[in-house]
Amino acid sequence: PICKALADIVCQATQKVTSRLGQRPLHKKGTYLCMEGPQFSTRAESRLYRSWGVDVIGMTAVPEVKLAREAEICYSTIAFSTDYDCWKEDEEAVSADKVLATIKKNVDTAKKIIQEVIPLIVSKTSCGCAQTLKYALVTDRTKIPSKTKKDLTLLLGKYL
Repeated sequence: PICKALADIVCQATQKVTSRLGQRPLHKKGTYLCMEGPQFSTRAESRLYRSWGVDVIGMTAVPEVKLAREAEICYSTIAFSTDYDCWKEDEEAVSADKVLATIKKNVDTAKKIIQEVIPLIVSKTSCGCAQTLKYALVTDRTKIPSKTKKDLTLLLGKYL
């Protein structure tokens, strides 16, 4: 449910910022597993995720991405790596201190990316996100109680 038009803008801004800062390049594709956090995976969990073809494990994006889609809001995410999650067996174990230091650096980079993204959003092409619920409501509108309609007006008003 990521908005491709917004994701393209975010990728463009990210490439510009990371190139300017001499940081690792952006990876546009891959399989993301969202786990409940905050926690670190065990080595067994990490191996399982890799066997599933997972490229990145994170603790953000769900439920945000689903809620944004249900609210017909364009959504994209910028995921920053903080550690190898046990994937490199020759690396030392992940520590909270190392992760927090990496997060601080990532926050600084994210702020720069957002500064690049904001001016580009105004030129975003139409994407269809604002009509994702057009065919989602299958209930006969005459069967929906008035109070329910009122409660759902913010999200479904144009379809009720």
